[in-house]
Amino acid sequence: MTNRSVLISGASVAGPALAYWLGRYGFEVTVVEIAPSLRGGGYAVDFRGPTHLGVLERMGVLDDLRAVQTGGSPMTFVDERDRTLLHLPGEFAGGDVEVLRSDLSRILYERSRDRAEYVFGVSIRALTETSDGVHVTFAGGTERVFDLVIGADGIHSGVRRLVFGPESEFVSFLGYYVACWELPNRFGVTSGSYAHNALGRMASFGVDHRDGTKAGAMVVFASAELDYDRHDLDQQKRLIAEAYQGMSWRVPELLDSLERAEELYFDSISRSDVPSWSKGRVALVGDAAAGATLGGMGTGAAVVAAYVLAGELSTSDGDYRSAFRRYENTLRAFAEGCQKGGNRTGKFLAPRTVFGLAARNRLLSTSALMRLMLKVGKEVSDRVDLADYPLAG
Repeated sequence: MTNRSVLISGASVAGPALAYWLGRYGFEVTVVEIAPSLRGGGYAVDFRGPTHLGVLERMGVLDDLRAVQTGGSPMTFVDERDRTLLHLPGEFAGGDVEVLRSDLSRILYERSRDRAEYVFGVSIRALTETSDGVHVTFAGGTERVFDLVIGADGIHSGVRRLVFGPESEFVSFLGYYVACWELPNRFGVTSGSYAHNALGRMASFGVDHRDGTKAGAMVVFASAELDYDRHDLDQQKRLIAEAYQGMSWRVPELLDSLERAEELYFDSISRSDVPSWSKGRVALVGDAAAGATLGGMGTGAAVVAAYVLAGELSTSDGDYRSAFRRYENTLRAFAEGCQKGGNRTGKFLAPRTVFGLAARNRLLSTSALMRLMLKVGKEVSDRVDLADYPLAG
């Protein structure tokens, strides 16, 4: 048995899902995560259609996810006086099963931790491939050698940067930014979320489905590409406050809560496109390979990709090159079809023009169009034929 030691970078979704399957197949798996622990916060993510649900069922986590599902995220767009302009049912954004990203990460971690070594608070500084494996240098100077390395570290993948090239070659900015944070529920909301638009801006809040005293804020705004430190929380808060200066409705309350928020998710709405998902003994999975920040069904695609990558490695008899090639051939068209939705997310949530805003509200108030969009979403998530890889113990 050759090429059995695998380093996975990233412990959000794709990383733990891949660790679970590789552990089932008897690989020696190490997962490193730059954060000091599993990340909290973040927005809700969803799964839809037989392909997503089928992989989750094979993993044995579908019932666990249903136990913590949000019940969908109905969203009501309102004017400054809280009069309804557009109502989107829970299944529009929530698919068949919707959960908080933090709950998903926790469940996948708990399912995989007995089959993998997890190391938190560690990042990869250098990767050097030689004839006997990949020599990895971690921040702090520790060195180890692995047969294979997998980048499951998201759209801003450090593994991709070290091995494939700078982020600017693979990540396209789509003209918007998104941010989420937690706050007390002082709005009297008992279900769903409410959103308000100004041109190129959306601000929203929704109740925590588990604790009615808590709420979550989400903002999406159009912008030129910003130069900022992804680890500087105060700088990111200032950028949001500047973007929403002068906006009415509940925005002043949201900005006030932002000042006190201890955790904040802030990122560009972008997409990643990598011509080849592998290079030598290193491969990419999930958003690192072909993802979108928001609206590209990236979570479901990542779980499916982890299943296929592990399955192909398990049946390759050590021939990782063939396994990587089959993995990409199986999933590339599927992943690219999913991520196209991310191109429209910013424009949908925060139209830049009066016409665009009115057209969105009018068209999506039509039940026939709503049914069509729900149908198309499920069809996109099922445009892939998955092999039934034999399970190990």
